[in-house]
Amino acid sequence: MIKFRLIPVFASLLMLASCGSNTAENPSAGEQSESSTTASGAETFSQSDTSSPVSDDSRRSGDNMAAEFDLVSRTVKLNSGYEMPVLGLGTWTQDDDTAESSVYAALKDGYRLIDTAQYYGNETGVGRGIQRAIDEGIAAREDIFVTTKVMPSNYERAYSSIDDSLERLGLDYIDLMLIHQSGSNDTEVYKALCQGVKDEKLRSIGISNYYTLDEYERVTAGSEIKPAVVQNENHPFYQNTDFQKAVSKYGTVVESWYPFGGRGHTQDLFGNETIMDIAKAHSKTSAQIILRWHLQAGYVTIPGSQNPDHILENISIFDFELTDAEMQRIAELHTGQRYENW
Repeated sequence: MIKFRLIPVFASLLMLASCGSNTAENPSAGEQSESSTTASGAETFSQSDTSSPVSDDSRRSGDNMAAEFDLVSRTVKLNSGYEMPVLGLGTWTQDDDTAESSVYAALKDGYRLIDTAQYYGNETGVGRGIQRAIDEGIAAREDIFVTTKVMPSNYERAYSSIDDSLERLGLDYIDLMLIHQSGSNDTEVYKALCQGVKDEKLRSIGISNYYTLDEYERVTAGSEIKPAVVQNENHPFYQNTDFQKAVSKYGTVVESWYPFGGRGHTQDLFGNETIMDIAKAHSKTSAQIILRWHLQAGYVTIPGSQNPDHILENISIFDFELTDAEMQRIAELHTGQRYENW
């Protein structure tokens, strides 16, 4: 079995733990779990049980754990206790009809991780593609891992937006919901996601476009639930391994949303001499080498495509392995510069 062990991490704070006790979302003993609305229209939450089923000993830092990418099962175990596929399909820029077709094609090709967002405006199409695959027996719901995201600007109804996404996707639960990017009131949105976990609408939660440990700890301050995933720009030219190591102490996995550098930049990577040379040695494409590097470097990755040939190409990376020397050559391509400033 091929497994790539990330650096040791301390015990994760499991997802069924309660959220922090700041602001109007502070739970009061004896109250039932429910959402309410303040005079300003912002939702607040009360919780009946602030205890965790996990013992205090198991939550203390210092309990040694490790996140493993199992490239046989093609999954990694999150700090929430759930298995997440390590390679998936991104759907940014796709409309509903396109997303339905690409999601269906991906699931048919063996993908089990699908990424969308409220901002993309295609959750309905993503849901249709998933349901079509389920109806045809291609995949069972429990084998498909669905990620969506909420903008911090939606803080006044962040909790209600979970139900909106569930309805558009046609699902009973969402596997992973992220804050789409840093912004004012993102701490309130994070607390709403915590409540979604407690109410069993969300299985795992996380953040996207947070690039420093200070930002990570700011948005999660006061919450016992730590992000299962941070989804950021990562690729051979921007590897950000220091951040990856820093959040690993919380059991958090980093996911790459621009594995090829993003639109307008893919040829910078595809045409790189080092990557082309390694691709030739393995009789693979540059895209396949880059995606394989992500997995062996410990990054979940979600290349986006609506082209059926590219969708199949991108998942055809589990029949070879990069050598340590090849991994080092790609590591040396790091420039420290991102393409985007989100």
